[in-house]
Amino acid sequence: MTTPIHHTFGPLALQSQVLQAFRLQFQPWLWQHGPSREELRTALAKQYSRNVHVFDSGRSALWALLTALELQPGDEVILQGFTCAVVPNAIRAAGGTPIYVDISQRTLGLDPSLVRSAITRRTRAVICQHTFGIPSDTSALRIICDESDIALIEDCAHILPEQLSDRIGLHADAVLLSFGRDKAISGVSGGAVLTQHAFIAQRLDGIEKSAATLSKWEIFTLVCYPLRYATAKFLWPVHLGRLYLRIVRFFRLLPPVLTAEERRGIMTARAYALPNACAAMALLQFQQLRSINAHRHMLSERYAAAVHTLHAEVPRAAASSPALQKFPLLLPNAERIRRALKRQDIHLDDGWCGAVVNPRTTDQRAAGYPRGTCPESERIASHILSLPTHPTMTVKDADRLLAALEKLLHT
Repeated sequence: MTTPIHHTFGPLALQSQVLQAFRLQFQPWLWQHGPSREELRTALAKQYSRNVHVFDSGRSALWALLTALELQPGDEVILQGFTCAVVPNAIRAAGGTPIYVDISQRTLGLDPSLVRSAITRRTRAVICQHTFGIPSDTSALRIICDESDIALIEDCAHILPEQLSDRIGLHADAVLLSFGRDKAISGVSGGAVLTQHAFIAQRLDGIEKSAATLSKWEIFTLVCYPLRYATAKFLWPVHLGRLYLRIVRFFRLLPPVLTAEERRGIMTARAYALPNACAAMALLQFQQLRSINAHRHMLSERYAAAVHTLHAEVPRAAASSPALQKFPLLLPNAERIRRALKRQDIHLDDGWCGAVVNPRTTDQRAAGYPRGTCPESERIASHILSLPTHPTMTVKDADRLLAALEKLLHT
């Protein structure tokens, strides 16, 4: 029995991270505080030539950034349809109102022509999401934001380029990074804000210095995340992997991706400090960024070469991505295909399908999304089937997935 093909089964738990996590579990004095947090900040600042502020998660970093912009009641923040629940949650927690704007099928990101018409006198910022690492039209968005004197935030949770460019990062007033377990690189948890504006940096300094500290138990579950999935993979061929994961979830030894409160649109209006242990894991993977991105690019090219046999649609701008976090296909029967593949131990429900505000278990009304507001986002959500590109996905896995997918599509 082979191990499962997946999006969320410890996708960045490389051997180096597993060994690092094994050592860290026996070093509780390094979980909350230590040198790694400043080492990560220094590495990011050197690489991207920006002020860097780090927090316990991407959602916490976004809340801190929006708080630094000093939103007032009634202030609006434009975000795209086809997004994650944590984005509107952070906007509301910071005192703003999320305004959804539809996406372009070419980029799966904001449609600039629709952004211009959505701006009002209350608009304070536009959050531009590089969905799955596909570059959005930041040049056009920068012009639109300058016309109305509003901030442009680039959400790079799905992409960490080796250098900022005209396509990704350079046009932003602030760049949001995430080091979650399935992002471009992983500290299991963590996030950062990059900015070159002194007034934003000064306010973020104050927020970061007053950030609360996660408990040692919370950090322990994060540190052990790579170990849990390495153990599950080891046990999978003898049919014990699923049972093992059920047990560790029952005892709350795996941190949830999204809490029940977050699915209901609730986020605590407070920043938390990046645990030193998570910073250490993120730093190790940041040092491996070139090879991680190269692996993603190689798998993406392999998938792209097979697209003509699958009769699937691919967003045109996907080819311009330096490193896709996942490779998106658009198929009219995507949900049926996902269910059929699952029976072959191929798990392609990545939490980014079936809803405009993802995951699909999110209360769409609580997220502030009025149904019908973003028809293209709704179409994409019902048609998307994404293929894994993460670094624990092998070429053999990719070929097995493509073979299974081609067989399904031609029967």
